[in-house]
Amino acid sequence: MLGVEDWAEIRRLHLAEGWSIKRITRECGFARNTVRAALRAERPRVFQGGVRGSKLDPFKGEIERLLGEDGRLPGEVILGVLREQGYEGGRSILHDHLRELRPRFAPLRSTQRTTYEPGELCQFDLWHPSRLIPVGHEQQRAGYVVVATLGYSRAAAAAVVFSKEAPDLLWGVTRCLWQLGGLPRKLVWDREGALHGGLGRPSEAYAQLLGCLGVGSVFCRAGDPQAKGVVERFQGYLETSWEPGRVWVNEHDYQQQLDRWIVEKANQRLHRALQARPAELLVEERRALRVLPAEAPDLDRRLVLRVGHDPYLRFDTCDYSLDPRLVGRRVAVRISQTEISGVALDTAEEACRHRRCHAKQRTITDPAHAEQLQRLRAERLDAAERPRAETAVERRALADYDALIPA
Repeated sequence: MLGVEDWAEIRRLHLAEGWSIKRITRECGFARNTVRAALRAERPRVFQGGVRGSKLDPFKGEIERLLGEDGRLPGEVILGVLREQGYEGGRSILHDHLRELRPRFAPLRSTQRTTYEPGELCQFDLWHPSRLIPVGHEQQRAGYVVVATLGYSRAAAAAVVFSKEAPDLLWGVTRCLWQLGGLPRKLVWDREGALHGGLGRPSEAYAQLLGCLGVGSVFCRAGDPQAKGVVERFQGYLETSWEPGRVWVNEHDYQQQLDRWIVEKANQRLHRALQARPAELLVEERRALRVLPAEAPDLDRRLVLRVGHDPYLRFDTCDYSLDPRLVGRRVAVRISQTEISGVALDTAEEACRHRRCHAKQRTITDPAHAEQLQRLRAERLDAAERPRAETAVERRALADYDALIPA
């Protein structure tokens, strides 16, 4: 059979060089009929073998029946059903066939490109770092990062927290907004448990923050992370370009390194989709953002407790000392991201002031509280060892009793 290269050369010699069929036959060694056939053919002849069947062919009807009942039925489940019916082929031809067949029964979701107006919205998400965060006392702890990305400029901000409770998440939201320098019209979240109150409504704590800031909220549908793809892509950027190879001393160093990288690297890069730098677009977008309040909303935890005989407050598995002179009295405690403080409710005396510890199972004792506790203990011991004063008891004469009792 004449190959494609020989077919092309025969046509070139005849059409471009002007060689006759006789000369091509003599110079190239082809048969005259072969040369004539090549000149008549507008396309090279391609060998087409017969189509061979596969071991999957007898089971294709069963596959379509299974997909008709459930278009998202996993391939391994279908393979198990076919094995029971005698299928002896491999996984590859089955999965290749399913890849071609499945869109007829379970159409894949199509996406669209979305454009945002300046100041329109800010997307939020909770990123789970793959590595533990040092928190002191030779301990490491799993942390979370509240990540925010503006839709128009793609400028980002982040805040490290150590729980998924509402006070911590909302503190992360406010910190990100203050880092970005303004308030968008809407905040976009997925259905995070502490923020979503059900049926697309915000929880009470989240609604209170939205009211204080005067912004709206949007919740994505369940199982629809693509709806906030801007912040999802930034999380991927964090996972590949910031986290690997870094070393942190503690949670404060973690936050400082993250802030510096976002300001100096992430917001300064040339964004591929926008073909612009987020930091430059942020200058433009800030003109459309609303001005931040003079003070951030108060999101600290608050609780009231009565000081027990063991004057300590337990929070997040750590014990913090309280003033032992307040035993039996009630104190109001305020817990922020960095400090734990308390005052007596009746006299406003300071009950404690500690730096918050994110390590586990630690006891934090104020030296002044320890000294006061020793002083009170010494006073109790002195009182116990001091001899008691004798009580004077009147002694009556026996004649007085004889006068009162008749003989």
